[in-house]
Amino acid sequence: MIEKRATATRPRESREPRESREPREARRRGLTAVTAGGVGLQHISDLTTKEPEGVTAVEPVEGGWKVGVEVVEDRRIPSSGDILALYEAEIDTEGNLMSYRRLRRYRRSNADFGEAL
Repeated sequence: MIEKRATATRPRESREPRESREPREARRRGLTAVTAGGVGLQHISDLTTKEPEGVTAVEPVEGGWKVGVEVVEDRRIPSSGDILALYEAEIDTEGNLMSYRRLRRYRRSNADFGEAL
């Protein structure tokens, strides 16, 4: 007869590092806010062929993400005269572009600091 040994049971450790366990919800959706922002920026840059200034907003929405991207539409000298535009891209959970639109255009020197999205 085989003798069973009593062993202390301890909670099973996850094989994934602690840092990667935290954003499980984001992984289920396919993109994190950071990657969604990068994907949205790339889509806007490709479609407008304009130089992006950066991502201004990333917001989770049903079925994906809404990303705000500021681009330089026309460079001027001095740079305070540059014409900037704020675009909004909606991407799905896999990073595919669903829609985009330009929200507004403005001179860099006339930019307001309110929330656009």
